[in-house]
Amino acid sequence: MLSTGALRAHLLAAGLAGPVATSREASLRSYRLFAARDPRVTLGLDPEWAWNEQDLLKLMVDKCGVSADSDHVAGPDVIDPERTLTALDAFAGRLGAVAERRAPVLLGTGHPHRLLGFYAELADALSAAGCLVLTPAQGRCVDIPTRFGVRTYNLDYVRGVALMRDPGVRRAGRETGAHTHSPLPVRVALEGVAESGGPLPELVVGDHGWVCGAGQLGIEAIGLADTNDPALFVGEAEGRVSVAVPLDDAVRSDYYRPLTRYVLNRACLSQ
Repeated sequence: MLSTGALRAHLLAAGLAGPVATSREASLRSYRLFAARDPRVTLGLDPEWAWNEQDLLKLMVDKCGVSADSDHVAGPDVIDPERTLTALDAFAGRLGAVAERRAPVLLGTGHPHRLLGFYAELADALSAAGCLVLTPAQGRCVDIPTRFGVRTYNLDYVRGVALMRDPGVRRAGRETGAHTHSPLPVRVALEGVAESGGPLPELVVGDHGWVCGAGQLGIEAIGLADTNDPALFVGEAEGRVSVAVPLDDAVRSDYYRPLTRYVLNRACLSQ
């Protein structure tokens, strides 16, 4: 069993919280773009409230613990590990609740190279608890706008976790996949569920567009978010995202393993 103190120390040592690799410049740029309703950072969320840059900075101070100084415009951003721990407890609570009901779940990531292992362990535990881990629309093509123009990807699943692959790329068991923040994959997956007549997920677990896209459609969603991902925290503030966990989402994949153990223990899903 990993104690709260041990996990706090790990968060700081691994750069998951405390000073993080995400720059203050990147975070402030995301707040500006979100205030302008740029779809690259709204991630499928259609905000109900008027959010300007100062509103977003105040929100991120509250949710993540970033600096409240608007004149602080350069250097590494900061995440308060206490906020991460509190959010991880809430995240575990929602996993435990869905496991207790043995409800269907959908997991997906736009950061497969970093976060696939984290979600895959959750999928394994939820499945062992009797939850149906959904894998709808496998192989479906999804056209996603990128800075290089519209690119076509295929929806795939590894250990019950959805990810996007470049066409023609399929390496069984390999943690490969495309990096995307788009909400289109979760929309396609949910369309696949509807077309099959199967049960809709009662919980979507993931990051970026997977969380915001599901929350916008009225499905409970929880996930991980960095300081330059204001959309998840806006969704949480507006009641369309249940839990957004503040942490650096691009450190080494093995650095997330202690978080997995902590969450599964808190959710009473340890195997």
